[in-house]
Amino acid sequence: MSTFAKPENALKRAEELINVGQKQDALQALHDLITSKRYRAWQKPLERIMFKYVELCVDLRRGRFAKDGLIQYRIICQQVNVTSLEEVIKHFMHLSTEKAELARSQAQALEEALDVDDLEADKRPEDLMLSFVSGEKGKDRSDRELVTPWFKFLWETYRTVLEILRNNSKLEALYAMTAHRAFQFCKQYKRTTEFRRLCEIIRNHLANLNKYRDQRDRPDLSAPESLQLYLDTRFEQLKIATELGLWQEAFRSVEDIHGLMCMVKKTPKASLMVVYYTKLSEIFWISASHLYHAYAWLKLFSLQKSFNKNLSQKDLQLIASSVVLAVLSVAPYDHTRNASHLELENEKERNLRMANLIGFTLDTKLERGEVLSRASLLSELVSKGVLSCATQEVKDLYHLLEHEFQPLDLASKIQPLLTKVSKSGGKLSSASSVPEVQLSQYIPALEKLATLRLLQQVSRVYQTMKIECLSEMVPFYDFSVVEKISVDAVKYNFVAMKVDHMKGVVLFGNLNIESDGLRDHLAMFAESLNHARTMIHPPAKKASKLGEVLPSLADIVDREHKRLLARKSIIEKRKEEQERQLLEMEREEESRRLKLQKITEEAEQKRLATEFEQRKHQRIRKEIEERELEEAQALLQEARGKKKGKRPILEGEKVTKQSLMELALSEQLRERQEMEKKLQKFAKTMDYLERAKREESAPLIEAFFQQRLVEERVIHEREQQLEIELSQQRHEGDLKEKNRLARMFDNKIIFQERVMHRRQEEFDRRREEREEQINQMIQAWKQEREAKRKKIFFVRSEEERLKKIQEEEEALRREEAERRRKEEAERRAKLDEIAEKQRQREKEAEEKERLRREGLFGRSTAAAEIPSTQPVEPGPAAPSAIAATAAATTAAPTSGKYVPRFRLQNAEGSGQAAPPEPDRWGSRRQDDRPPQPTDRWRSDDRRPSFGGSRSSWSSSRNPPRGSER
Repeated sequence: MSTFAKPENALKRAEELINVGQKQDALQALHDLITSKRYRAWQKPLERIMFKYVELCVDLRRGRFAKDGLIQYRIICQQVNVTSLEEVIKHFMHLSTEKAELARSQAQALEEALDVDDLEADKRPEDLMLSFVSGEKGKDRSDRELVTPWFKFLWETYRTVLEILRNNSKLEALYAMTAHRAFQFCKQYKRTTEFRRLCEIIRNHLANLNKYRDQRDRPDLSAPESLQLYLDTRFEQLKIATELGLWQEAFRSVEDIHGLMCMVKKTPKASLMVVYYTKLSEIFWISASHLYHAYAWLKLFSLQKSFNKNLSQKDLQLIASSVVLAVLSVAPYDHTRNASHLELENEKERNLRMANLIGFTLDTKLERGEVLSRASLLSELVSKGVLSCATQEVKDLYHLLEHEFQPLDLASKIQPLLTKVSKSGGKLSSASSVPEVQLSQYIPALEKLATLRLLQQVSRVYQTMKIECLSEMVPFYDFSVVEKISVDAVKYNFVAMKVDHMKGVVLFGNLNIESDGLRDHLAMFAESLNHARTMIHPPAKKASKLGEVLPSLADIVDREHKRLLARKSIIEKRKEEQERQLLEMEREEESRRLKLQKITEEAEQKRLATEFEQRKHQRIRKEIEERELEEAQALLQEARGKKKGKRPILEGEKVTKQSLMELALSEQLRERQEMEKKLQKFAKTMDYLERAKREESAPLIEAFFQQRLVEERVIHEREQQLEIELSQQRHEGDLKEKNRLARMFDNKIIFQERVMHRRQEEFDRRREEREEQINQMIQAWKQEREAKRKKIFFVRSEEERLKKIQEEEEALRREEAERRRKEEAERRAKLDEIAEKQRQREKEAEEKERLRREGLFGRSTAAAEIPSTQPVEPGPAAPSAIAATAAATTAAPTSGKYVPRFRLQNAEGSGQAAPPEPDRWGSRRQDDRPPQPTDRWRSDDRRPSFGGSRSSWSSSRNPPRGSER
């Protein structure tokens, strides 16, 4: 790798090598300079070097060198002078295109020269075999060798430039221009494979652009200029794809455009949208997706009607007619009938995807399965006014196919309308963005729809019809085609019919009653019954010989056909195997020969390359030494000049570059000192001369100045007098003009008053109207405000009333709850008191029973004679306690007796105790029986009050035994 002090030296060196025919060495020298780290700062000479570098790359077809050099140059001038990179790239593409066109013009047969499937692929094996077998080359092969390499290099040029400019925001326009030129290259030479690769390359560039958003100098898609460039590139890609017939790639281009719009959330201009929907309709028509094709045409009609104000009525009629016919071309039955769950899910996903493309919507949550249908399209035709804009023939056709019921005359009435429609269409005017409308393409679909409508209407009227009659009613097709159409209609449950060729009739059924599943089950059941009947009751008569032969004839023919097919496939397989073995042997032999030849050639090439490198290094070393010596001698000769007395440099003298450089420097130093002395002397001489000249010219300048003052004073007076005369003339002319126009002054006043009067009236009228309008608005505002105030007052009063009622109800509820709580507490206290007294009564009753039993049986005499050790001292409350105790004793039941609650409540509510009964223990009865509780309840129904303490109760009920005695 050689180094240069300045870039200009490398350029000179490359030109010298080019002049002697060593372009490869020149290219290598420039490549070393460009890729060197020493020259990373941009300079103007580097641009000239790059121009020469790309010229050499194009001449030698070195695409890899060109790519490396352009990448390095981009690094150098990206931040300093990106315009230089743009100029270099434009020059590079211009040279490549020029060379390719030159090679194309030299070729005789372009089609044969470009008959290559892949420009990036190497030579095919058969080409290599042919090149080695045949000694002389034919014309086709010479053309291939002349034209194809240059087109390969041009294609590589486009790829290189796109790769270099893909992330450069400052050269977006050049990137778009390169993509457009690459598209035109693919279109001009019908390069479908390269077009697919180009689309994939641009698609990957955009994906990487979104993936790495933090890169420096990355294009910003949110900017309007960048977005427009990317959209123009995608639309050009879409146009070229449709022109080349690559419909799959065109659909992917449409998805790219939709993805770009989803990415930036912005809808492009209406002109681009028209191109979008036009190409989308073509794609859907080619793919037989008539439903989506109709939706695309409907969108296209809406855009043309809304944004194209220069559209003529005739063009609008053609577009509307195309929309109506596209809608009618959609099949009237559902293709997803009897489909599996997976197929339905795929269809739903496909509908959503197509709906986004057609509607250009970003919302994926809507259910598109219901929107994309033929019924919704027909309703939109009427709602959006498409049908009213169509031609009369299309309107009649629409009404006949969708609304009329004429089963016998339907086809005869539709056929002339279809003939008129097929003659309509053509190119539109320049105001329309749609280039051409062809209505004849819808004729086959309309004929099929007419046949389906006829079958549907006939099935409603007839149950049986002859095949000849049905064929006469359908003039579009033969009956075989009608039968195929009817098979699809029956499959998708559009009509129910059968064809009986033995009887020559068509049988129509009822869709509402007949079911496919039931029909199949009944048919299988009938066949099983027939088979069982045949087994149980075999037929008595033997069938004829023809009847025996006919059932087996089909099997025989089928077996024979299968045998022939199998024999044919065996023969073909044997031939293929034989050819494969032969080709394999030839390939092995050829591979051995090629391997031996390759080894020999590689050895020879290595030897030649080694010798060439040695000679090259020797020559370069010798040239460098000679050039250095020549430069040193020239520099010394230049320093010495042609002075006398100086010894010249001899050719045979042994001198070195260093000694020559020192000698030249000493000569330059001496000459510089002599020159400085001469300049000082010359400056002093010039100073004297200049002073003398100024002293002599001073009086002459003063005299010339005085003379100039006199001349200018005379000129000023003459011009002033001339200006006065001209002013007087203009004044007189103005007076004459004033007098001439004074006659029209009255008319001017009258006209002015008339205009002012009319304007005043207009002003007054408008002011009155304005005041009246303002008064009406004020009155309306007042009424509205008054109604609003009344409404607010009513609402507030109603809220206050409801609030007051609610507060009162709340207070009542709280009082009621408090009252109930108190009553409950009182009731519980009384119940506790009653329960305590009840326990005391039970205890006293048990004691009394015990005493009674002891008195009866005489078992407790000793206990009865013991007096009470604790007599009760009567106090102030003794009488009342005794009375209460007596009353309680009277009313107390025996042990275990239940007292009802209402009697307890009556006793509590009475507020006074029952009158005390006499003590039954004081006097014994004759039969010595204790008193029964029933006798006490009979004597007094009221329950006695339970007053007094427990001690008083005990003392009153159980007096001491001593007192009883």
